Amino acid sequence: MEEKQPEQIEPQEAYQLIQNQSNTMLIDVRSSMEFLFVGHPVGAVSIPWIDEPDWEINPDFVREIRQLILGGQCGGKQQQPAVLLICRSGKRSNEAGKLLIENGILNVYNIIGGFEGERDSHNHRSSINGWRFYGLPWEQC
Repeated sequence: MEEKQPEQIEPQEAYQLIQNQSNTMLIDVRSSMEFLFVGHPVGAVSIPWIDEPDWEINPDFVREIRQLILGGQCGGKQQQPAVLLICRSGKRSNEAGKLLIENGILNVYNIIGGFEGERDSHNHRSSINGWRFYGLPWEQC
């Protein structure tokens, strides 16, 4: 049986989706420290996939996403919103997306290249792809 994958979406397409569908949820699955100190897309909600102090997969991850989705459906909205997941480079968010799909959550997208993007030949990020590379809105605490 083939494992279902989240739909892969470029950062610019993800930003357009957010602009065009007000109930779209952008969830940053990086650790709390990454979210705060490295920066994050404007409007992103932090729900870590793996976080300190134990660096284990968040056992409440699916429940927390479900709660966020239910909160966004108040006011009569029946269709589940698009769930956009982002991490540093797109790897953790892809794994998190697989778990959501396995648990019946629909419309799950993984942002290709994540927030910082893949490393270039000098091991630098934000130089070849990712949310910041494309100049999309972000903030830092």
